[in-house]
Amino acid sequence: MSESKAASRYALALLGVAEETKSLDEVGRDVLTLETLLRQSKEFLAFLRSPVVNKEKKKLVLAEILEKHVGKLMMKFILLLAAKGREELIPEILRQFGRLRDERQGILNVSAKTAVKFTDAQAQALVRQIEETTKKKVRINFTIEPSLKGGFLVQHEDTVWDASVAHQLELLRQRFASGVA
Repeated sequence: MSESKAASRYALALLGVAEETKSLDEVGRDVLTLETLLRQSKEFLAFLRSPVVNKEKKKLVLAEILEKHVGKLMMKFILLLAAKGREELIPEILRQFGRLRDERQGILNVSAKTAVKFTDAQAQALVRQIEETTKKKVRINFTIEPSLKGGFLVQHEDTVWDASVAHQLELLRQRFASGVA
């Protein structure tokens, strides 16, 4: 089984148990805590991936490090992964869990590249427009891309909405080239 497929199955199992035990919010917070730990500590990530440390030692170290930072369900899950020798999948499982949870809750994660920083009103208007179009709640991440010169690009997975000045000029050029004005 590919690692991505295995991570997806573990994430789905964690999501299912979290929903059954009505601890989805707690597990969500634990996921954020672990993602932050992985981002901030390259040593922790290296430890998870190390084939040199045996399963029992990893379980002890993980329990000691995480016991005060994550809930009981997440602790059991992490220890289960360590017992099965699958702890190297934790970063991917966390990403998959977030994606699956958002999908189930009808949340669309989009990224927006803008030529200049949007005002709060502009950002809210864009979010409203995307929510009306997709009929989903939108979580948006803005980045400034000066090469756009004006306008913006919004992307969700493989779908791109291009409202950049460069795109509008290209459309105008195509219309003139085809003789339709």
